[in-house]
Amino acid sequence: MNVESPVRVEDKLYHNRYLVDIGHPHVKVRAHTTPSPQLLALLKACPARCYELNDNGQVEITVDGCIECGTCRVIAEPTGDIEWSHPRGGYGVQFKFG
Repeated sequence: MNVESPVRVEDKLYHNRYLVDIGHPHVKVRAHTTPSPQLLALLKACPARCYELNDNGQVEITVDGCIECGTCRVIAEPTGDIEWSHPRGGYGVQFKFG
């Protein structure tokens, strides 16, 4: 019996390429002292794990590796917790299939 091991999301994301637009992030977390429930939800909801807590307990984003899936837009943009825009032309994720 040939049983293949499951493929992890991290292994698939590794194959993508990212062209980072240094100094022009397409997602920004608004300044806050205590994260809202929506920001805290992004810690687990983001499939690329771009959101994390810093040493002060605030949510930060590292846009390097963002797959532009829109999860954060659905959860946090309507509340004003994040600012989201499309990356400038030529920047962002470049998916590699196969």
